[in-house]
Amino acid sequence: MKKQFLNATLWAFLSLALCTVGCSDDDGYSDVDGQNPTMTLESEHLQSGAGHAFTIKAALSDQDGITKVNLKCADLYLNKTIDLVEIYGKPQTSYNLSYDFNLKRDEIGERFVVTVTVYDVGGRTTTADVLVTMDGDFADPIFTVLPDKEVTVLMKAETKFKLSFTATDDRALDYILIDLPGVPGFENRKVDAAGQTAVSFSEKIDLPNEAKSYNLSLTAVDKKGNQKVANSVINVSEMPDFPKMYLADVATTEELNSDVFGVPMVILHTGAYQYRARYYNQQAGTEIFFLPQKTDFTPICFGLDPEDSSRLTDDPETAKPIVLTEAGVYYEIEIDVLNSTYKMSTYSVTEATDPIKYEYGKKCFDRWENGNEADFIEFYLGWGGSPQDAGNHLFVQDANNPHLIYYPATGETWTLDAGQELNFIITNYHPDGWWDHVEWRGDDSREIEKFGYFSKKGDVNPNWEGTNMKWWDGTNVTDNWLKPVVTNYGNYRFVFDAHLGRGKIVPAR
Repeated sequence: MKKQFLNATLWAFLSLALCTVGCSDDDGYSDVDGQNPTMTLESEHLQSGAGHAFTIKAALSDQDGITKVNLKCADLYLNKTIDLVEIYGKPQTSYNLSYDFNLKRDEIGERFVVTVTVYDVGGRTTTADVLVTMDGDFADPIFTVLPDKEVTVLMKAETKFKLSFTATDDRALDYILIDLPGVPGFENRKVDAAGQTAVSFSEKIDLPNEAKSYNLSLTAVDKKGNQKVANSVINVSEMPDFPKMYLADVATTEELNSDVFGVPMVILHTGAYQYRARYYNQQAGTEIFFLPQKTDFTPICFGLDPEDSSRLTDDPETAKPIVLTEAGVYYEIEIDVLNSTYKMSTYSVTEATDPIKYEYGKKCFDRWENGNEADFIEFYLGWGGSPQDAGNHLFVQDANNPHLIYYPATGETWTLDAGQELNFIITNYHPDGWWDHVEWRGDDSREIEKFGYFSKKGDVNPNWEGTNMKWWDGTNVTDNWLKPVVTNYGNYRFVFDAHLGRGKIVPAR
């Protein structure tokens, strides 16, 4: 009897022990080791920033099996549970966690703690905290001001080139390297940025008074080692017949470089050393210069000679602006850079023509092309990937000049991100997406300087002085969509002149 009792007690103890270390739960999962899960974080401190993402990575393991992982941060409204049983059909003895979280662009917090909790089949947990700070460095430095890819320096009694640039970084710059081989003092010259977010440099360089080309390289490096390289060729020569000339109606180098495209405005090369500009002057007193380079007022700037205002000078140190005194008219200005001469005239907005034969905002556009006036719709222009999409970005016509249109409307905001690539044409709005009526294409998809009319239907104002699908010199307008890349985040405005075939996207003022 005593022996039977001892046997029964021993069997009950063994059964209890077996259940403790190896019995199965209702789902058939075994509790093997009775230990908490292990978690090895790849990093306990992540650096990110507003508008960017951070990724929490960790190696997880548990002999019993991991059932789920929870990530929580109340300040970020984050409470994410990753259910491994739901995903894989059973617990996992090992799991590589990799979870991405996108921070809002308007996030104002500076640091956050994300709590990561791992659960095993026995309900045991392991918890770890990950610190997320908003001091990440994701972007390369950029040059907001720098010489053109090719620059001409005129030979003078004293030949000088004023090297100017501005480098910026969203976090901290380390240094900028200037390399101008063949010029003493500028071969691998290092400019210390001392952790600043922006550094500007301007210095005159003496060059030999001889026709020669120099290769300039600028390298901006930030504290994380990210870098941006810009190259330019500096040509020392007599006055060349520049293939392109630009009209600048802004006052600073920063404004020359703050646009997405269109500033300064390219003008016509009408003959050897001769150029013609047309410009709509909205306000009396507008000051303009002519530049053979796009990014700076140096090394050559054509303006009024301070000693004789009937002539031009090319010296940026002394040139005075040409002042446009009449408002609400188009100016036509012809310049001869070899003979340093110019002449100006004006004409009215009613004398100006453009290729559009429709009245803006009026029911005059034949929706079905059937001639039935009952089906006519209001005529509008917009920018986008189709005539339907143009309805999402309709231009507003200027109150004083019917050739001039804007986007967005006054009081509205159009925000573009740094690095954002646009992709559009200018086209009539059509709710059904019909093509080929009133459209413009660019001379180049990336480096846009002018717009050519591009109506495959030949939908053209008969009074227009231009030619459909042809540039003014008779060459073909090709089907180039506009794909500029935005340099700086901010609010912008699109301005387009159908008479001039010129447009620009510039910071909203």
